[in-house]
Amino acid sequence: MNTSSDKCWKWFIDYLSPSESHGHGINAIVYTGKSDFQKIDILDSKGYGRCLVLDGKIQSSEIDEFIYHEALVHPAMLSHPNPKNVFVVGGGEGATLREILRHSSVEHVLMVDIDSDVVEACKTHLPQWHMGAFEDPRVELQFLDARKYLEETNKQYDVIIIDISEPVEEGPAYLLYTKEFYRLVNDRLSESGTIALQAGTTASPYLINFTAVYQTLLSAFPVVTPYQASIPSFGLPWGFALASKATDPTTWSCEAVDHLISERIQGELKYYDGITHRGQFSLPKNLRHALKAEKRIIEDNQPLYLYV
Repeated sequence: MNTSSDKCWKWFIDYLSPSESHGHGINAIVYTGKSDFQKIDILDSKGYGRCLVLDGKIQSSEIDEFIYHEALVHPAMLSHPNPKNVFVVGGGEGATLREILRHSSVEHVLMVDIDSDVVEACKTHLPQWHMGAFEDPRVELQFLDARKYLEETNKQYDVIIIDISEPVEEGPAYLLYTKEFYRLVNDRLSESGTIALQAGTTASPYLINFTAVYQTLLSAFPVVTPYQASIPSFGLPWGFALASKATDPTTWSCEAVDHLISERIQGELKYYDGITHRGQFSLPKNLRHALKAEKRIIEDNQPLYLYV
């Protein structure tokens, strides 16, 4: 039980569903605003340090953002033999850029985010996330609708990282989770191209996004490998998916992953290595069963909306 000396008198409640929530004691509200697309809050929490919150849901925290961003970026980057051109959808904090730029082969990264207000707030208030990545000469930043951009360009990319919020009704992301979008992404990938994305929680009561995204990706890619990571600030285990035209990273040994990391990634990773790689792709039996049992495919005219 808390004593009067350590009580938090401000609380942020992150609703995981209409019937479940994760409470965070808040020391300070650093920034709050509303863009044309979503509500933006940056909070200093008692347990997880500084947090980015969009539309009332935590997107990343100072204490464990490295888990999310290393898990999202590195398996996909290592799945391509020589990734030079990378496309990022979303990624407002700049931490996805930070991790991509660790790869010595990268020559150009185009980051397209629809919401310039989020990026500007993160540039100012989350320097420990981006660590100057926005200023790297290899980075090009545009504030556009990513889907519209991909529809209108003929450029191809070696890796596409989709770092966006969950698909809530009237939010900016729901049309970036559909069969039509994933097939468009496939067309914009090079011969050995790979994509990675966050796919929602893998907690059994709330699997709808994780399993439906998996089935939807299978309608667009020959190789789809779901995986998960434990991100404490999210309150639930979190799912990701990697989809590729050729490479299956579940076949790699711990030693093979560690060798690729030592050859291709600059600096010391805090989360991802060979043992972690094998562990995150080794899904438990109940998740494997749920993925096989899922029949839904998300389409433009049949989007999937999650709880708000």
